[in-house]
Amino acid sequence: MQRRQVEDREDMQRTISPTRGGDHSALATDTEGDETFDPINAPPSSRRPSSIFSLDMSPLDPPNEIDIKKFTSNDFHFSMIRNLHMADFITMLNGFSGFYSIVSCLRFTLTGKAHYVQRAHFFILLGMLFDFFDGRVARLRNRASLMGQELDSLADLVSFGVAPAAIAFAIGFRSTIDVLVLSYFVLCGLARLARFNVTVAQMPKDISGKSRYFEGLPMPTSLFLVGCMAYLVHQGMIEDSLPLGIYGEGEWYEFHPVVLSFFIQGCGMISKSFKIPKP
Repeated sequence: MQRRQVEDREDMQRTISPTRGGDHSALATDTEGDETFDPINAPPSSRRPSSIFSLDMSPLDPPNEIDIKKFTSNDFHFSMIRNLHMADFITMLNGFSGFYSIVSCLRFTLTGKAHYVQRAHFFILLGMLFDFFDGRVARLRNRASLMGQELDSLADLVSFGVAPAAIAFAIGFRSTIDVLVLSYFVLCGLARLARFNVTVAQMPKDISGKSRYFEGLPMPTSLFLVGCMAYLVHQGMIEDSLPLGIYGEGEWYEFHPVVLSFFIQGCGMISKSFKIPKP
């Protein structure tokens, strides 16, 4: 009886342990015995996080030849609209928000009703949300758009460049010098976005392929100015009641000193030495 128990234990041990010939038992793992498997140096999985709120900002693979052919081919009607991705439509909603903000400013100048300029502030904030989600939707779907970068730049110019300048004009920054400063702010945003599109491929990258820093202030940082103007509207400090008044009133060079904040913002956007690390 004892001998039989010993033999049973030996049989069980031979079943669990690999044989000398290198064969593995049925209990061995899939990677066991694979001499080329290296868990440390194994290539990363291409699967993207399944949450739209993921912090993963690694770049997507560029569009393939099939995507390019779809845009350039004349074989299909409405080829551009048919080949837009979901993230592209979200980016267009960002541009729509900026345009509607400008329209609200025009309504304020025509009627003088403050709720129109408050609506303009709201739509810029809405555009910021769309700007936040378009890249995450693209990563969630793991699809890069052929026009995504260009659409994003144009939408940002409308929502975070032209629209804030329109709000500033509507609430009282209307002298010739004021308008020139606001124009400088918009042109700096235009130049900053164009520079980004040209130099993004040469920017230093981290291990995931994402750029290490922003070169100059990003366009959405103009939301700080939008927030300040929203506070002025809420307090009724607009038009003739703007803070610090007007300098050189009645002269050709009259301007509101507060408008210089747009000048500083514009300089920060086109600065090449001002580098902000990305989160």
